[in-house]
Amino acid sequence: QVQLVESGGRLVQAGGSLRLSCAASGLTFSSNTMGWFRQIPGKEREFVASINWSGGSTYYADSVKGRFTISKDNAKFTVYLQMNSLKPEDTAVYYCARRPRGWGNEVQPGAYDYWGQGTQVTVSS
Repeated sequence: QVQLVESGGRLVQAGGSLRLSCAASGLTFSSNTMGWFRQIPGKEREFVASINWSGGSTYYADSVKGRFTISKDNAKFTVYLQMNSLKPEDTAVYYCARRPRGWGNEVQPGAYDYWGQGTQVTVSS
């Protein structure tokens, strides 16, 4: 059974930090990309960051570059999103997802096949 389980979301003040985790099971990761997206009600799901599982290369949305860091733990099959200098506009449900090798554009939700249930991040001003 395929599972992606996010955790770590909570209420935090602006300027604070959070680390989100995405624990994966039932998937193979070699040559795949893991991504983080976020969504607020009424808006489309927005790309945040991605990491190539085998090579470790990363890619970030301009809105989070320099503040967020995506990383992985191969042994734990877990992907992390370290979020620093949080802003109220970072408030959203954050999702992790897997993009199989060669699928579409990594910033597009349609390029990912498995998704977690999401974790709520709320940044107060």
